[in-house]
Amino acid sequence: MAWVRIGDADLYAEEAGTGEPVLLLHGGFCSLESLRAQSDALVADHRVFAFERPGHGRSADIAEDYDYARGVADTLAYLDAAGLESAHVVGYSDGAIIGLMLALDHPARVRSLVAISANLDPSAFTDTDTDTGESDTEPRPDVERMHYERLSPDGPGHADVVLAKLFRLWTTEPHIDPRELARITAPVLVMAADRDTIRPDHSLLIARSIPGAQLCIVPGTTHNLVAERPELISILIRDFLHQASQPRVRRSSHTK
Repeated sequence: MAWVRIGDADLYAEEAGTGEPVLLLHGGFCSLESLRAQSDALVADHRVFAFERPGHGRSADIAEDYDYARGVADTLAYLDAAGLESAHVVGYSDGAIIGLMLALDHPARVRSLVAISANLDPSAFTDTDTDTGESDTEPRPDVERMHYERLSPDGPGHADVVLAKLFRLWTTEPHIDPRELARITAPVLVMAADRDTIRPDHSLLIARSIPGAQLCIVPGTTHNLVAERPELISILIRDFLHQASQPRVRRSSHTK
């Protein structure tokens, strides 16, 4: 574990394992603990890198509102700080959006991408969570709030400030034209839950818009699928990364 100076913020980061580099990008109102099962599974044969964005986990908040452009800029700066020219990227929710933007605008930095429960614009959300009937655009904050209260240097009371900024973000961004996704050249696995807060047709749209992309809908799960089916998610990610690391498979993923 370490701290990395990114712009005007000190961000918490971790690095473990050996092998091809994999960068984990957590979701909104999440810490690295939300992807701990996937990280533990990947370190067996990959060098796993991860950091917590401002206002998340152990990283202190910033005064400004959040936006995905800063998320991309911070990720690029972290890759530079870690000495990584490129990496396989595994992004969850907000992290998946950042991953898509990286693959679009900085293709040389992305060896492959696993985009879990991503959306291209705010209209992608379902009206309710099919398990609870409650409005929900990210993992329900109870468990993540517990992590926040335990980890955040800003104190437990600051969680509501972070959530308010996140809800402003989720209702106004991103705005990614699906036609632009045709520019992505990296192998991509689009993953979502069958009861996700992202509509199934939207996940299909993402996958169909990226040349050669694979689509996986995980049964019996919600937007919190990385915690609900951690072993299955980890197996799927490891299998995809193995495929993406093979030159022959990687070339074929660029063709229709």
